[in-house]
Amino acid sequence: MPRTTRTLYAIAIGSNRRGRHGSPSREVAAAIAALKHVVAASPIVASDPVGPSNRRFANAVALIESKRRPPDVLARLKAIEARFGRRPGRRWGARVIDLDIILWSGGICASLGLSVPHPAYRNRRFVLAPLARLAPDWRDPVGGKTVRQLLHAVDQPRPRA
Repeated sequence: MPRTTRTLYAIAIGSNRRGRHGSPSREVAAAIAALKHVVAASPIVASDPVGPSNRRFANAVALIESKRRPPDVLARLKAIEARFGRRPGRRWGARVIDLDIILWSGGICASLGLSVPHPAYRNRRFVLAPLARLAPDWRDPVGGKTVRQLLHAVDQPRPRA
């Protein structure tokens, strides 16, 4: 029987609203448990919101293995979000759970409603810091920088104009 190649995915997980599991941190922990084939998970960290929400987030990153292509993995993530009570709503609003594909070992994937790598992850410390704990040498397939280098760049003070 031929060996099937599994691909690795980095999944960003966030919550800033209580759900049936309790606090946002507990929602993130429950979401990690709901994922299949988890290879590693980062510690859960607190972060300030992006956009108009004023609730702090709990964030983590999980690495999962899957034989599925990115659109199929995204469909699974959306099904988990729905089970947790996530409803479509305004962008950056309060949410029980948010699951995003950040990177995958296949490189770049662009299809209807999906862009991997995630278009904004390079500027988000709340994604890069947990990801750097798990895969600091994973290279961005677009710019070639490692996760560690991207995190370092986000942490640098920006010159004022």
